[in-house]
Amino acid sequence: MKIFRFTRPVLMGFFALIACLLIAVPVEAVLQQGDEVPNYVRADITGIDLHGEDLSKSSIAGAVAREANLSDVDLHGTVLTLSDLKGSNLNGIDLTDTLSDRVNFQRTDLRNAVLVNMIASGSSFAGAQIEGADFTFAVLDSDDQINLCKIAEGVNPKTGISTRESLECSDQSRGYKPPMPGT
Repeated sequence: MKIFRFTRPVLMGFFALIACLLIAVPVEAVLQQGDEVPNYVRADITGIDLHGEDLSKSSIAGAVAREANLSDVDLHGTVLTLSDLKGSNLNGIDLTDTLSDRVNFQRTDLRNAVLVNMIASGSSFAGAQIEGADFTFAVLDSDDQINLCKIAEGVNPKTGISTRESLECSDQSRGYKPPMPGT
Protein backbone atom coordinates (compact mmCIF):
# COMPACT_ATOMS: atom_id res chain seq x y z
CA MET A 1 0.00 0.00 0.00
CA LYS A 2 2.93 2.37 0.64
CA ILE A 3 4.02 1.98 -2.99
CA PHE A 4 0.49 2.77 -4.18
CA ARG A 5 0.34 5.91 -2.05
CA PHE A 6 3.66 7.04 -3.56
CA THR A 7 2.45 6.45 -7.12
CA ARG A 8 -1.00 7.98 -6.52
CA PRO A 9 0.01 11.54 -7.61
CA VAL A 10 1.60 10.15 -10.77
CA LEU A 11 -1.50 8.09 -11.56
CA MET A 12 -3.79 11.04 -10.87
CA GLY A 13 -1.85 13.25 -13.27
CA PHE A 14 -1.90 10.54 -15.93
CA PHE A 15 -5.65 10.01 -15.62
CA ALA A 16 -6.31 13.77 -15.61
CA LEU A 17 -4.46 13.98 -18.95
CA ILE A 18 -6.54 11.11 -20.32
CA ALA A 19 -9.72 12.83 -19.11
CA CYS A 20 -8.81 16.00 -20.99
CA LEU A 21 -8.18 14.01 -24.15
CA LEU A 22 -11.44 12.08 -23.80
CA ILE A 23 -13.48 15.26 -23.52
CA ALA A 24 -11.84 16.70 -26.63
CA VAL A 25 -12.53 13.54 -28.66
CA PRO A 26 -16.05 12.06 -28.96
CA VAL A 27 -16.41 8.72 -27.18
CA GLU A 28 -17.60 5.83 -29.33
CA ALA A 29 -18.95 2.72 -27.67
CA VAL A 30 -19.10 -0.74 -29.22
CA LEU A 31 -22.80 -1.35 -29.76
CA GLN A 32 -24.99 -4.11 -31.01
CA GLN A 33 -26.99 -3.35 -34.13
CA GLY A 34 -30.02 -1.23 -33.26
CA ASP A 35 -28.74 -0.15 -29.83
CA GLU A 36 -28.83 3.53 -29.00
CA VAL A 37 -26.61 5.05 -26.33
CA PRO A 38 -27.63 8.26 -24.62
CA ASN A 39 -24.89 10.86 -24.81
CA TYR A 40 -24.89 13.63 -22.19
CA VAL A 41 -21.56 15.29 -23.06
CA ARG A 42 -21.68 18.97 -22.09
CA ALA A 43 -25.47 18.69 -21.57
CA ASP A 44 -27.62 20.38 -18.96
CA ILE A 45 -29.67 17.55 -17.51
CA THR A 46 -30.50 19.23 -14.22
CA GLY A 47 -33.35 17.43 -12.47
CA ILE A 48 -33.43 14.49 -14.92
CA ASP A 49 -34.85 11.18 -13.64
CA LEU A 50 -32.81 8.22 -14.91
CA HIS A 51 -33.57 5.89 -11.99
CA GLY A 52 -32.50 2.30 -12.70
CA GLU A 53 -31.24 2.96 -16.25
CA ASP A 54 -28.31 1.08 -17.82
CA LEU A 55 -26.02 3.86 -19.05
CA SER A 56 -22.83 1.79 -18.97
CA LYS A 57 -21.93 2.67 -22.57
CA SER A 58 -22.74 6.36 -22.35
CA SER A 59 -20.76 9.45 -21.48
CA ILE A 60 -21.76 12.22 -19.08
CA ALA A 61 -18.55 14.24 -19.41
CA GLY A 62 -18.83 17.97 -18.79
CA ALA A 63 -22.53 17.71 -17.93
CA VAL A 64 -24.57 19.64 -15.39
CA ALA A 65 -26.84 17.17 -13.61
CA ARG A 66 -27.71 18.94 -10.36
CA GLU A 67 -30.60 17.57 -8.30
CA ALA A 68 -30.89 14.62 -10.73
CA ASN A 69 -32.19 11.17 -9.83
CA LEU A 70 -29.47 8.72 -10.83
CA SER A 71 -30.34 6.17 -8.14
CA ASP A 72 -29.59 2.55 -9.05
CA VAL A 73 -28.14 3.64 -12.43
CA ASP A 74 -25.45 1.44 -14.00
CA LEU A 75 -22.64 3.76 -15.08
CA HIS A 76 -19.76 1.29 -14.79
CA GLY A 77 -16.91 1.99 -17.17
CA THR A 78 -18.19 5.42 -18.22
CA VAL A 79 -16.60 8.85 -18.40
CA LEU A 80 -18.16 11.23 -15.89
CA THR A 81 -15.34 13.75 -15.74
CA LEU A 82 -15.84 17.51 -15.28
CA SER A 83 -19.51 17.03 -14.36
CA ASP A 84 -21.61 18.77 -11.72
CA LEU A 85 -23.83 16.36 -9.77
CA LYS A 86 -24.38 18.59 -6.74
CA GLY A 87 -27.40 17.53 -4.69
CA SER A 88 -28.20 14.51 -6.88
CA ASN A 89 -29.58 11.17 -5.73
CA LEU A 90 -26.90 8.58 -6.55
CA ASN A 91 -28.16 5.99 -4.04
CA GLY A 92 -27.12 2.52 -5.24
CA ILE A 93 -25.36 3.81 -8.38
CA ASP A 94 -22.66 1.64 -9.96
CA LEU A 95 -19.61 3.78 -10.74
CA THR A 96 -17.18 0.84 -11.00
CA ASP A 97 -14.21 1.58 -13.26
CA THR A 98 -15.38 5.12 -14.06
CA LEU A 99 -13.24 8.11 -14.79
CA SER A 100 -14.81 10.70 -12.47
CA ASP A 101 -12.01 13.25 -12.50
CA ARG A 102 -13.01 16.72 -11.19
CA VAL A 103 -16.65 15.84 -10.52
CA ASN A 104 -18.77 17.81 -8.06
CA PHE A 105 -20.29 15.19 -5.73
CA GLN A 106 -21.17 17.81 -3.08
CA ARG A 107 -24.32 17.02 -1.08
CA THR A 108 -25.01 13.90 -3.17
CA ASP A 109 -26.63 10.75 -1.81
CA LEU A 110 -24.00 8.07 -2.42
CA ARG A 111 -25.45 5.59 0.06
CA ASN A 112 -24.95 1.98 -1.05
CA ALA A 113 -23.06 3.13 -4.17
CA VAL A 114 -20.36 0.95 -5.74
CA LEU A 115 -17.34 3.11 -6.59
CA VAL A 116 -14.78 0.31 -7.02
CA ASN A 117 -11.71 1.29 -9.09
CA MET A 118 -13.14 4.76 -9.69
CA ILE A 119 -10.69 7.56 -10.52
CA ALA A 120 -12.00 10.62 -8.66
CA SER A 121 -8.99 12.92 -8.45
CA GLY A 122 -9.87 16.59 -8.05
CA SER A 123 -13.47 15.73 -7.16
CA SER A 124 -15.38 17.12 -4.18
CA PHE A 125 -17.45 14.99 -1.81
CA ALA A 126 -18.27 17.72 0.75
CA GLY A 127 -21.58 17.00 2.46
CA ALA A 128 -22.12 13.71 0.61
CA GLN A 129 -23.92 10.82 2.32
CA ILE A 130 -21.75 7.71 1.96
CA GLU A 131 -23.25 5.12 4.31
CA GLY A 132 -22.71 1.69 2.76
CA ALA A 133 -20.67 3.01 -0.19
CA ASP A 134 -17.82 0.81 -1.45
CA PHE A 135 -14.70 2.81 -2.46
CA THR A 136 -12.40 -0.23 -2.85
CA PHE A 137 -9.32 0.73 -4.93
CA ALA A 138 -10.82 4.13 -5.76
CA VAL A 139 -8.28 6.86 -6.44
CA LEU A 140 -9.25 9.84 -4.28
CA ASP A 141 -7.41 12.95 -3.20
CA SER A 142 -5.91 12.36 0.24
CA ASP A 143 -7.99 15.19 1.79
CA ASP A 144 -11.18 13.62 0.43
CA GLN A 145 -10.18 10.22 1.78
CA ILE A 146 -9.48 11.67 5.24
CA ASN A 147 -12.77 13.63 5.30
CA LEU A 148 -14.80 10.68 4.05
CA CYS A 149 -13.29 8.48 6.76
CA LYS A 150 -14.71 10.87 9.36
CA ILE A 151 -18.26 9.97 8.30
CA ALA A 152 -17.73 6.43 6.93
CA GLU A 153 -20.06 3.76 8.24
CA GLY A 154 -22.17 0.90 6.97
CA VAL A 155 -21.66 -2.07 4.67
CA ASN A 156 -22.40 -2.12 0.96
CA PRO A 157 -25.35 -4.47 0.31
CA LYS A 158 -24.01 -5.60 -3.10
CA THR A 159 -20.32 -6.16 -2.32
CA GLY A 160 -20.45 -6.86 1.43
CA ILE A 161 -17.52 -4.46 2.02
CA SER A 162 -17.66 -1.90 4.82
CA THR A 163 -17.28 1.73 3.82
CA ARG A 164 -14.47 2.30 6.36
CA GLU A 165 -12.56 -0.74 5.10
CA SER A 166 -12.94 0.28 1.44
CA LEU A 167 -11.59 3.77 2.25
CA GLU A 168 -8.69 2.25 4.24
CA CYS A 169 -9.68 4.30 7.27
CA SER A 170 -7.75 4.11 10.52
CA ASP A 171 -9.00 4.79 14.05
CA GLN A 172 -7.21 8.16 13.90
CA SER A 173 -9.52 9.29 11.10
CA ARG A 174 -12.43 9.51 13.56
CA GLY A 175 -10.46 11.55 16.04
CA TYR A 176 -9.40 8.51 18.11
CA LYS A 177 -6.18 9.10 19.98
CA PRO A 178 -4.41 6.11 21.51
CA PRO A 179 -3.66 6.40 25.25
CA MET A 180 -0.26 7.78 26.18
CA PRO A 181 2.18 5.15 27.48
CA GLY A 182 2.10 4.90 31.25
CA THR A 183 -1.38 6.41 31.69
